[in-house]
Amino acid sequence: FLKRIGPTGRLIALDIDGAELERTGRRLSQDGAPVSCHRSNFAGIAKVLQQENLAGVDVIFADLGVSSMQIDNPERGLSYKREGPLDMRMDDRLQRTGADLLRTLSEQDLAKALSELADEPDAERIARRIVELRAKTPITQTSQLVQLVFDAKRLTPETWRQQRDRLGSLHPAARTFQALRILVNDEISALRAFLLKAPQCLRPGGRIGVISFHSGEDCLVKHAFRDGYRSGVYESTAREVVVPGSREIRDNPRSASAKFRWAVARSASAS
Repeated sequence: FLKRIGPTGRLIALDIDGAELERTGRRLSQDGAPVSCHRSNFAGIAKVLQQENLAGVDVIFADLGVSSMQIDNPERGLSYKREGPLDMRMDDRLQRTGADLLRTLSEQDLAKALSELADEPDAERIARRIVELRAKTPITQTSQLVQLVFDAKRLTPETWRQQRDRLGSLHPAARTFQALRILVNDEISALRAFLLKAPQCLRPGGRIGVISFHSGEDCLVKHAFRDGYRSGVYESTAREVVVPGSREIRDNPRSASAKFRWAVARSASAS
């Protein structure tokens, strides 16, 4: 983006993660880049632009994924591969952690979240296993959550590895971790608010692009852009979702589930 904004342009960065935002700000400031950083999720885009004294922008780009730095930090509890506390907060000002939700949510709400937020086929069995285990001991560590998912699916790490050709390469606990992270950070509500406010933040002819990483997010983006096109807010949208090719997935395996959609705001001449 910095290479394309031109000598009079600027980049406005939003991130709810204070630690990562600070690191990004330091890195970009060393290059003398025209960047301003705001601790906010996407839903706060209109407020941020007001603070910047801007009526609109030419491009909005939203990456709904989690960064490798966040995933690889065991203290975050975001990865099923690393032992750590089940925190999962992207914003450390939030009160409830992943462990708190596992302790308090009903079996029905857990199953619904696993199904709707992560397309987990064994949602009910995993939810039932969570309720059974928490009655005996608090579920506070990533390893506990991984183990209970294996138990619910009647798998062991060894049998899963032996059956990966049939079961797929996705780790059995991946969807459970994803759903719990989305719940902790209320990501769906933030996405809905962002998609509602984004058209008002674009200049005429401005462009918006969104990368999502699961079907629930992609469905919201798809419908928002479709409805915006039908109502005349957008003059064009992507006809097909853009997904990574085999080479990109090979170079960056975490991109495998990425889906990119775009739209272009109505131009001034079309108004």
